[in-house]
Amino acid sequence: MNKLLKDLYDCFYFPPELPAQKQEIEECHQALIEVLEKPERRLVLQIIDAKDRIVEETSIDSFISGFALAWRISAELNQYEKERSFSRYTAKRSGALSMSGKEETK
Repeated sequence: MNKLLKDLYDCFYFPPELPAQKQEIEECHQALIEVLEKPERRLVLQIIDAKDRIVEETSIDSFISGFALAWRISAELNQYEKERSFSRYTAKRSGALSMSGKEETK
């Protein structure tokens, strides 16, 4: 099921462009390259990659949770409509019997 929901996420979710934030990231990255040695740069990039993975997983989880909520709401609404239709049906039926001139026995 998660594969299907992940495929739906990939199909329907379009991440925002965020050009100002991307520019800021690039500027900070360049500044770090200038002041850090290679091992420290590698460590910072690993931190950034890990954070990006967390953000992506959180986004997917949020989409799946929202989808599940929508599915449950839909099921509740369907059940409500069935109950409402049934109560209307029984009300009409009992109304039709009393209007036919026959007395109801209790």
